[in-house]
Amino acid sequence: MITTPTAFRVDPSDNVATLLGDAAEGATIVIVGSGANSEVAAREKIALGHKIALASIAEGQPITKFGVVIGIAMRPIGPGEWVHLHNCRSRVDERSGSFDLQTGAPPVAPSQKRV
Repeated sequence: MITTPTAFRVDPSDNVATLLGDAAEGATIVIVGSGANSEVAAREKIALGHKIALASIAEGQPITKFGVVIGIAMRPIGPGEWVHLHNCRSRVDERSGSFDLQTGAPPVAPSQKRV
């Protein structure tokens, strides 16, 4: 049985949705929730629980999820792109642009490294 990947948009003002399953590059993602009822093609492989852009987001523009700004685009992001640490930074933690892409861990300052 083939299932269509879906993503959930919480608030009408959200410009990202959360994947409810893994999506392969090129997969058509059905956006549900909050009157979304639309589709977007995944530009890359995106894992369950991660965010996908629903529209173009210019560099410096807010990333909105749950109707709340959760970050700022560090570069232009196109519809269907994975939105994560490589293209989104926090307005609260300036280190966020250098967090580990897989674990989300902040970088270790040279003074904190163990020898």
